[in-house]
Amino acid sequence: MAILVLAEHDNDTLKAETAKTVAAAKAIGGETHVLVIGHQCDKVASTAQTLSGVTKVLFVDSAEYQAQLAENLSNVLVDIAADYEYILAAASTTGKDVLPRVAALLDVAQLSEVVEVISSDTFVRPVYAGNALATVQSHDDKKVMTVRGSAFDAVANDGSAELMTLSYSTAATTEFVSQELTVSERPELASAGVIVSGGRGMGNGENFVMLEQLADKLGAAVGASRAAVDAGFVPNDMQVGQTGKIVAPDLYIAVGISGAIQHLAGMKDSKIIVAINKDPEAPIFQVADYGLEADLFKVLPELIESL
Repeated sequence: MAILVLAEHDNDTLKAETAKTVAAAKAIGGETHVLVIGHQCDKVASTAQTLSGVTKVLFVDSAEYQAQLAENLSNVLVDIAADYEYILAAASTTGKDVLPRVAALLDVAQLSEVVEVISSDTFVRPVYAGNALATVQSHDDKKVMTVRGSAFDAVANDGSAELMTLSYSTAATTEFVSQELTVSERPELASAGVIVSGGRGMGNGENFVMLEQLADKLGAAVGASRAAVDAGFVPNDMQVGQTGKIVAPDLYIAVGISGAIQHLAGMKDSKIIVAINKDPEAPIFQVADYGLEADLFKVLPELIESL
């Protein structure tokens, strides 16, 4: 039984989600290979070789894969799918873009956001915005799965997998034009150990400066609720929730966030949740480990000054 894991990276650094997806592969059992596709990403392939439980790293390096477009990546995955019973990727923006295409091309049903492996064909995944868990069994010959990284602990970096270089030329007609990236010295939201998030209660985007100051004191990432993003306070790459990023930091501080189901689905697995809200009936207090009923515009400056 062979398992293929699609590596998540930016052509320079292997994302932590890959190590967590490998952990899910180990839970399934069988020989695990990691596929690294990109351009000038030798460092990524080398890091993938160290992942515990990985026996082989397949390396495709070409300028046409620098942008890692879903149309291009899916062609490579389908071409080598014959050798694998399982194809896994993190339930990130990349995984959610690539694997549905792979599943459609292979004519199988995709298993989305798996959070637990029961057996080689039975898995648990959240439904109804995470308010319920469904145990599903797949009878497909090939199982295409996205894995929710927050549900698995990353494997160690004590392996020494074999490196195999492959040569592929995509037949896709999609062409990369440009991209705009948010540059920040703070930790990446999806892998941060501490996250400070703001909601509509912040009032406007300028007030997010207070959250940034608090985050800098704590070495944290800054997130936001969908309401704050929809209101134009912050860009959508900061969104935490069902339609944003799924996070599970050691500490999650929710400021001015009411706690709608959509948001809770993205952060309720956090180890410790602290809520600051002036509304005592806010649903966020039901999941918070610590709650402070107060005016955030008075509390935040005091908190920042005290740290």
